[in-house]
Amino acid sequence: MRRSALVVVVALTAACGTSAGSPPASSSAPSSAAGIPEVPGLTAEAVRLRTDEAVGGRFQVRITNTGDEPFTVTSVALESPGFAGLAPVTVTAEFGPGRVIDLPTPYGQAECGAAPAPAAALLTLARAGGPAEQVRAPLAAEALELVHDEECAALGVAEVVDVGVTGWADDGDALTGRLTLTRRDDDEPVVVGALGRSVLVDVVAPGLPLELGAGEGTVSTGVSFTPASCDPHVLSETKKPYVFPLTVTVGEEEPVSLDLPLDQAARDRLAALVQRVCG
Repeated sequence: MRRSALVVVVALTAACGTSAGSPPASSSAPSSAAGIPEVPGLTAEAVRLRTDEAVGGRFQVRITNTGDEPFTVTSVALESPGFAGLAPVTVTAEFGPGRVIDLPTPYGQAECGAAPAPAAALLTLARAGGPAEQVRAPLAAEALELVHDEECAALGVAEVVDVGVTGWADDGDALTGRLTLTRRDDDEPVVVGALGRSVLVDVVAPGLPLELGAGEGTVSTGVSFTPASCDPHVLSETKKPYVFPLTVTVGEEEPVSLDLPLDQAARDRLAALVQRVCG
């Protein structure tokens, strides 16, 4: 597989920009990295930033130089039994003593039959005056465990039902369609209890909660999308312009929070709507 380049971020403070579910950085590796030998002079921690949530499919490997000598990291990958492996991505990150840098790192599809720990960061590392070497750093991975839980919950819902918007139509200052549930498997009832707006676009689905009854194949209700803000700052700065949180319950299971599945064509329609209304 081809390696791809990603931009690294210097972590000015351990807690800055983390999501509500992401723990702050710590100086010691918890039990999630137990059994993986430490790499002298560095620690690694999984951190999920708000930008990672917006982009999806990635987290940050936060590397700290805990030694007295500089080193450079030129590639990073995740090793975890809870995720399909991906090829390393190329980075360029120079670590002086004490420096902390976040390395954006993609993760593969969740392997829900396995725990995400113990996890490791696979790094290509060059110390001052020495050759590049491959190292396997134990990864403090509480944030990765949260990602794994969320991904597996979403996969569980996807095995039972397809959720989407069908029948798109342009209604001038709004886009309309049908929020549709289509059964894939199982015979339990499925309920969409809530659908929230994005930063840019409001959404209304008067027929919620929408229930796909036991044995039913499909059900739908009307849904409409209208721009929620034309503020220039909001338009230019938002990281999640067309992400609509959805709550889905399958049978007696706990409700699962998902993002409303939208393909690129749907996102393009919404972008065109905002552009037309906001000018």
